[in-house]
Amino acid sequence: MKVDKAKIGDVPQVHQLINYFATKGEMLPRALSEIYENIRDFFVLREGNQIVGCVALHIAWADLAEIKSLAVIEDRQDQGLGSLLVQACLEEARNLEIPTIFCLTYKPAFFEKHGFRQVDKMELPRKVWGECYRCPKFPNCDEVALMYELG
Repeated sequence: MKVDKAKIGDVPQVHQLINYFATKGEMLPRALSEIYENIRDFFVLREGNQIVGCVALHIAWADLAEIKSLAVIEDRQDQGLGSLLVQACLEEARNLEIPTIFCLTYKPAFFEKHGFRQVDKMELPRKVWGECYRCPKFPNCDEVALMYELG
């Protein structure tokens, strides 16, 4: 299975996938408009006409990008698909020469397997909190912050 850049036609399925896990409290919800506006950030895994996984690499600044909205359909989890998506983000960050990648997650062990290290959320620049005010958990964020240095 190959990771591809998302296309406009993928947005409804990406939206459904992300918000399925958001309703379970496993990730933050994304509005359909937000996904359309940021479609260039997204990678997908397709199986036929079905999106089985997605992730976004969102550039925050010249030296910082965020991995977000990582989701793989439940019956395809634990098969390395999430790892393929994370690797695609890290490769794109390398190509763009962005040295630091961070994520906020409820599943820190998954990212630690990929070389991310936990950090205090207060270590992250204020710029990364731009969308937090829309979160239903704001200001009581219970996600774990992790960083990856490309070096």
